[in-house]
Amino acid sequence: MKKLMIPTLALLLFGCDKEDVKNETPSDSAVDALVEYVTVSKIFQDIGNNNGDAILTAENETNASQAKSIETTSESLQITISPADFVTFPKTINVNFGTGVLGKDGVTRKGSVTIVSTNWYGQPDSEHTATFTDYYHNEYKVEGTHVVKNLGENGDGNLEYSVVIEDGKITTQAGAVIEYQENSTRTWIAGSDTPLYIWDDEYLLEGSQNGTSSAGLDYTLTVEDPLHFVLFPRNIEAGVLDVDIADIKDIKIDYSNSTITILGTTYPFTK
Repeated sequence: MKKLMIPTLALLLFGCDKEDVKNETPSDSAVDALVEYVTVSKIFQDIGNNNGDAILTAENETNASQAKSIETTSESLQITISPADFVTFPKTINVNFGTGVLGKDGVTRKGSVTIVSTNWYGQPDSEHTATFTDYYHNEYKVEGTHVVKNLGENGDGNLEYSVVIEDGKITTQAGAVIEYQENSTRTWIAGSDTPLYIWDDEYLLEGSQNGTSSAGLDYTLTVEDPLHFVLFPRNIEAGVLDVDIADIKDIKIDYSNSTITILGTTYPFTK
C-alpha cells in the first residue's frame, strides 16, 4: 500500500476487554454497539486506505491501457483504468479482488471496488467516489458510497481531505446489519514527502460518525479535540472523542490522558 490512508475516528476499546467493559456499564447492548462500531470503522478505514493506494498506483503506472497487477501475499488483484491515459478525466478505476486475495495485512478481500476520480489524488478539488460490487472484507459484506475530496493545503501547508460515507452498511456472516455514516476532515501532518512509503504518515482527524447497531441502537461520535493518528505503530496519540449511544450519553474518550468517562466515572485504558 501507498500514501493517503484514510484513518478511523477511533479504536474505541483500545486495551479494553469486552467483558470487563460490560461489567462497568448499565447496558450490554450499548457495549455491543461500541464493539460493532470498532469493527465497522476499521473496515471503512481499510477501504479508504486501499482506494487511495489504487489511485496512486494508477497514477504511477505510465502504461495505463492494460490491467495492472499489485503484489500481495497470495495472488494478484487487478486494477483497470479508463480512459487509459494520464490526462483524461473523469477516470474510472476498478479494483478487482476476484474470488479472494489475501493481503499482506492478513485480510482477505473479494469482489470489486469502483472509483470514479475527477483528477489525481494529490490535486486540489479532486473527488474520488467509490462504490462496491459484492465486496467482502474477510466475512463482512460492505456496501455504501465513499467520497474523498482534496481540500488543498491549509494555512500550515498541510493537505486536507474531506471524507463522506453515505448509506454505509456492513453485513456479518450471520446476517446482522450495521449501518454507518461519516463526515470528517483529515489533515495530513507528516509523511507527505515520502509518497510511496506510508509508515511515517500522521493525521489530525476532525468530524463525526453515526450509525445504527445490529440491535437497532443509534450512536453518534463527535471529535471534541482533533485526534492525532499515527500509522506506525498504529495508535491515536492525543485528542478527545465524545460518544452518545443508546441509553449511555456523554461518553468521553480522552486519548491524551488514556481515559474513558462513562456516566461521570472515569476509567483508564491502555493505548
